Amino acid sequence: MNIRSKSDMDPLADAGVAQAAADVVRTAHAVGLTAGVPDFTALTYPAVKRVVLRVREAGVGARAAADVARAGPGDAGLLAGRLREIAASLEESPMPATEWGRVLEIFDRDRLSALMGISPASVLRYARSERRTPDEVAARLHFLALVAGDLAGAYNELGIRRWFERGRTALDGRSPAQVLRRGWKPEDAGPRSVRELARSLVASPAT
Repeated sequence: MNIRSKSDMDPLADAGVAQAAADVVRTAHAVGLTAGVPDFTALTYPAVKRVVLRVREAGVGARAAADVARAGPGDAGLLAGRLREIAASLEESPMPATEWGRVLEIFDRDRLSALMGISPASVLRYARSERRTPDEVAARLHFLALVAGDLAGAYNELGIRRWFERGRTALDGRSPAQVLRRGWKPEDAGPRSVRELARSLVASPAT
């Protein structure tokens, strides 16, 4: 009789694979590729593979996704590495076609326009695909989608909105909204500090 351990049957039993899978699912949801807030306590590997397929259909991480599809439960090192590659590719790939809808689930048009430094009318035109989203606007939208995704594990939508308005010690007493002044770029020092602060909540409870 052959008896397989849980780690042999379920790739998510490996801590490295589980963390990498959670990052992929979290990021895919943040950029609007999947619906429904992820329930990480009930996450299954078939569900992870479905998310990876959706990411590949969006044109991201195709080679890594193919390796995930072929890998077996015993290939923990390969799986963790490829899942990390997919998460990193999502981080680097603005997707305004799906991100406008996701971010507008959290912020209303006026609040989002203030955070992005564009007019409310422009928000609607870009969100409705009446005009192409300019690259610099797409970069800011992607940044906000990722920050909101980081915060989603600790806050609901109301809490996320409030998080942007509260002063933070790590930001010298300023709120994230105050740091994101008109014309900001994700690579600027202030926005990077905002993202780092949000990322610190991925593995930590809100305080």
